[in-house]
Order: sequence, then structure tokens, then C-alpha cells
Amino acid sequence: PTEPITENPSSFLNSDGKEVKMGGSMWGGGADNDALYHGLFPRRQLWRPSLEYPLWDYNWDGRQPPPIVVSPSGKDGDDESGKSSGDGAKAAEAKRERYIRENGVTRHLILVRHGQYDETHKEDSKRILTPLGRKQAELTGKRLGEFIRGVNEEFGPCRVKVVRVSDLARAKETADIIYENMDLENFDGDTIHRSQPDPLLNEGRPCHHIPGGKARTSAIEKTDEHHPRIEHAFRKYFFRADPPAPADELQQDEPDAVVATSASTHTKKTLEQTKESDGNTESPLKPDPQHEFEIIVCHANVIRYFFCRALQLPPEAWLRLCIFNCSLTYFTIRPTGTVSCRMLGDIGHLPYEMNTFSMHTGFNW
Repeated sequence: PTEPITENPSSFLNSDGKEVKMGGSMWGGGADNDALYHGLFPRRQLWRPSLEYPLWDYNWDGRQPPPIVVSPSGKDGDDESGKSSGDGAKAAEAKRERYIRENGVTRHLILVRHGQYDETHKEDSKRILTPLGRKQAELTGKRLGEFIRGVNEEFGPCRVKVVRVSDLARAKETADIIYENMDLENFDGDTIHRSQPDPLLNEGRPCHHIPGGKARTSAIEKTDEHHPRIEHAFRKYFFRADPPAPADELQQDEPDAVVATSASTHTKKTLEQTKESDGNTESPLKPDPQHEFEIIVCHANVIRYFFCRALQLPPEAWLRLCIFNCSLTYFTIRPTGTVSCRMLGDIGHLPYEMNTFSMHTGFNW
């Protein structure tokens, strides 16, 4: 085991290679560092949020814009106190937030649990997918491929930038099968990058769980070993997009695109005029440039921990959730930093005879 957790690092590099400083950490420090939290586990291993539950930490990813300072004259700038003042600052911040919301990019993260695998071996190289697990991955790839290609103007294509995966055999095999079944041979959109396997996404014990009895020494040691890594993975992949360029820097003549129902009236009219002038009744589907998707193939404990952290819920609740093999858990991160979960353990693409949670089949267990 590694050394006990004393404090989580205050900053990380996210997947865009940028440093982010974030709040919240394991307890760490104090005279009662090893005292048990309600007789369950050491207090140092209890997650401590930046703000009291259920308040929302708007700077959860360290990317919240700083307060706007308004001078006594009413113009942006520093006043004598160096503090934001009155209604002028609030109005300016509201205007900025509205601009970011309307012009920024929404990040979409689709987390996929790996398919059913052979759990009879201890060596990772032998813990490969079962025949059923491979079929689960095939159908998952077909579903995600439909997202990528789109169906029509109303249900437009999703701009997937990258497929990420943990460094464990079952996840890598699942990701390979998913990619092969996305039917991208004739896809004329942007290339979908496949990243190198990331050990930060490997399965583990992210933190203790409540309800639960008194933690054994082995569980305490595993939490000390696994939590920093899995927390690092969360901070690496969960963050809002860069803010949009100032209004005077935006391009005025952006290419029109056929997108989902979020397409503007102006864009739709322009497309209709283009079709009429060209004599065409169809136009290739194009994704909405204000939405970016990533697919991450990893593991049940990691996904459940990410769910709690992303929604700013107590991470110790992670074991209350149950997500099946090759299920989809899908988050949106708005440019203003708000986070929503659109799917949790969705297996609508799998027939009942393919519904498994590890070696449990169906629902009667």
C-alpha cells in the first residue's frame, strides 16, 4: 500500500493539458486524523466538500471566471477597495454568464462500463470478455455509432472527439469492439481519436461506502492506495470547456450546419435557400460545433464515484448505485460549469438476455 492520504493535490493537469485548481479533499490532518468516523473508517478518509451539502460549488473545476470589479464611475476596473461593487458588478457578471452560456461549448462525457468478463483468473491478461461480453460490446458500438452519424436534421450527429479507455484488459477489449462496430468506414466527419490506455481509469476502491460496517484494515489500505488515483482521473476528465472568445473576436461568417433542434431559425432558412439554389433536397448532416463528446470505457466503481463527484453528492454513496455491463452513463458539462446526468447505467440497447452485472444475469439476484 502507498502512504496514507494526508491531503489531495490542489492542482492537476486536465486532459487538455491545462492546470486546474480545485476544492474538496479527503479529511487529512488534525489531532483526530485516525479517529473513526462514526465507528466506520478513519476520519482522514472521509470526503470533505468545499461547500456544505447541498450547496453547489460553482468553481468545482477551478475554471469559474473571477468576479468583475466595477469602479465608482460604473466602468469595469478597480475601485479604491479593490472589490466588486453593487448592482453594476452583478449586472456585468450576469451579462458575461449569459454570453458564455449562449456562445460556449458544452462537453458531453459518455462513460461505458466494460462487457462481462471472465472473473476466474487473477492475471489481468486472462480476465478477458466472455462471448456474451463481446456481444454486449458489439451492440454498444452500434448504438454509439448511431449517435456519431446522426439520423436526420432533428436527431443530428454528435461530434465525438476521442475514445478513451482504462489500461485493464477487459476495458481495452471492450473499447476495441465498440470502435469496430461504430460503422465509421464511410463516415465523412472528423476523425475520432483513440487515446492511449490510461491507468488512472483502472478499477479500484475510490473511497469507503455508507451504509457499510466497520472498515477492515485491507479496505483502509486499498482506499489509501486507490483514492488519489481515481480522484486524479476525475479531475483530469471532468471540467468545463474553455470560455468562448470575446464577441469582437468571433467569426461573423461561420459555416452553416445541419444540426439537431438547437439549430437557429437563420441557419435553417439559409440551408433551405441553399437547397433550392442547388436543386438539392438533401444536405449532409453536420454536428453542432457548440457540442463536443468524449467516450470513456472504464469500470463500475470508477463510474459510480465519478457520478457522485460530478453531481457534488457524497462520494461515500457510490455503492448505492448499480450499473450493468456495457451500460452508458452520460454527463453534460455546460460552459457555465453546471453538470447534469442524462443517463445512469442505460442498457436500452441490450436485450434482456444480455443484461448482466458481472456474473449476475437478469434481475433476479
